Amino acid sequence: MLAAAICLTVGLTNPIVTEDYDVLVFSKTAGFRHASIPDGIAAIRKLGAANGFSVDATEDADRFLAKDLDKYEVIVFLSTTGNFFEPKHEAAFTKYIQGGGGYVGIHAAADAEYDWEWYGNLVGGYFLSHPAQQEATVYITDKKHPSTGHLPTEWVRFDEWYDYKAVPAKGVRILGKLLTTTYTGHKMGLNHPIIWCHEYDGGRAFYTGGGHTKGSFSEPEFLRHILGGIQWAKGKS
Repeated sequence: MLAAAICLTVGLTNPIVTEDYDVLVFSKTAGFRHASIPDGIAAIRKLGAANGFSVDATEDADRFLAKDLDKYEVIVFLSTTGNFFEPKHEAAFTKYIQGGGGYVGIHAAADAEYDWEWYGNLVGGYFLSHPAQQEATVYITDKKHPSTGHLPTEWVRFDEWYDYKAVPAKGVRILGKLLTTTYTGHKMGLNHPIIWCHEYDGGRAFYTGGGHTKGSFSEPEFLRHILGGIQWAKGKS
């Protein structure tokens, strides 16, 4: 992976932020399109400017065929939906992960590529359904991860809470679970992971089920949560 080595200086008294890695945000949709996608892109750009990484955004699947794809240390799938990859794109993305690339899936990244088993294993779970948007409590099971270390043990927030077709496979590191007694309409039962990560096929993958609402991307705790996921997927956290 290449380093951008770009310095951003804002005023003489502010610190210099060196952009030492690169992130690609991919938000292509072939199914439901989330209105929060522009908010998510803008928020990740701000995180990058403040925390030392550059951000490009695309909805062009052919970007995965570019020779410089490996300049990105992390690719964020931001509420992608449906089946949008052809075999050539699948091969390119597989190569990227096998080469040590990082993946971050946000919300509907689990509602994509149902016919591609490799992707399902990468993201860790496929979307099944969801009840009405409502407040719920996420029980943080792992406080040692950079995406969750700042969070309260019981993290209360409003979002659209996904049920998944199955819990993540054995070996996936569960970071947070929904307390299903705190909201209504769920279908998964008491064991309901909502945040997880794992090393997969040469790379790293982080997923969070939050991020449906526009408001998610103005919540300081949620933004720091996303930042920690990106930093971990990069491979040095």
